[in-house]
Amino acid sequence: MKRRIAFGFAVTLALCLGMAARRGPHAQTNAAPAQQPVASARFAFGGNAAQIPAEFIGNLVFLPAHVNHSLPSLFELDSTAAVTSIDPDRAAELGIGIPQAPVLNLSGVDIMLDALPQFAKKDFSAHVGRPYEGRLGNDIFAGVVIEVDYARQAVRVYDPAAYQYSGSVKALPLTFAAGMPVVQAKFSGAGGKMLEASFIVNTALDASMVISDRYARAHGLSSSHMKIPATDRELGGGEGGVFGRLGEFRIGPYRIERPIADFAKENLPGENDPRIAGEIGGGMLRRFNAIFDYARQQLILAPNGDFRFDDEEDMSGISIIASGPGSKEFEVTDVRGGTPGSDAGIQKGDVIAAVDDEAAADLSLAAIRGVFRQVSHKSRLLIERNGKTITLTIQTRRLL
Repeated sequence: MKRRIAFGFAVTLALCLGMAARRGPHAQTNAAPAQQPVASARFAFGGNAAQIPAEFIGNLVFLPAHVNHSLPSLFELDSTAAVTSIDPDRAAELGIGIPQAPVLNLSGVDIMLDALPQFAKKDFSAHVGRPYEGRLGNDIFAGVVIEVDYARQAVRVYDPAAYQYSGSVKALPLTFAAGMPVVQAKFSGAGGKMLEASFIVNTALDASMVISDRYARAHGLSSSHMKIPATDRELGGGEGGVFGRLGEFRIGPYRIERPIADFAKENLPGENDPRIAGEIGGGMLRRFNAIFDYARQQLILAPNGDFRFDDEEDMSGISIIASGPGSKEFEVTDVRGGTPGSDAGIQKGDVIAAVDDEAAADLSLAAIRGVFRQVSHKSRLLIERNGKTITLTIQTRRLL
């Protein structure tokens, strides 16, 4: 493949960039992707497209893949990761070590990689509710066209040489910061002042968007929003982040009213580039059928049935993590004062054993969070506390 680079250089770059891609301190916005490994694809039956049975957890996208025909693993689709990698513990479980000329076998397509480095993702299971097994990075995005159909919860990949978009939507130009995709957008704060900035497109971010604390302070956004603390650092911009509603957000021809933004306290990708305001995540992308076409440096966003849905955040005031076998133990890590959670008597350290008579074994972390995002929803919670079991009732309400 003409874009494929030399193996030795690719391995060295993969090991360097794989560690830094998520929080690279010196990102610069360029007109084309930075030099990095590019995967190549071989489609089944001599074709040029494949549909992959994806699994969606919230707004995060996971694809089942085999490494050299091993048992399948769920790889997170991550447009901020420089290279595809696997969790060290998962690699040990599969007994694959450091495979030579690794091939990812997905439904209908094999992806040839230059290397498969091993990187862990701390606390992923606690905050997402399933074990972390690996991620598909920008080496794959650069080698194929990737279409994420959020409405149908499906992913399709295409040979870029044969791909041609047949819809009527005008593509948005992509630039790249340290190999990560960047789009232009406009948005306003509560005061109505319209700002234009660059946003990194992050498929591994559950939230609609994250705005860096540096950018917010520089543009007077911090004082113009009523905010609540972010309930989960994996889904948004990190510990200490707060949620607030923007006036509006415009990307290409689309206008989204009053979306929720996470104002991050920790460093974000592209932090040192003053043009980059933050990241756009799955909470925004879910409104579209999103097509990533790196070969043509474009992102196609075709609105789906969720386009006009309002952004909703947690309405309970409760922060929860998953632990234990199968991530089926749901522990309360924080309860904010003056919220439905505190009104119901829920306390830090409580374990949610059931919701509306549905046992924890039959629930997921995402399902419980979904219940707590429903407006004015009354739920009966079975709580385990200090060896005792009690029943509490919580009724949600908008906090933002």
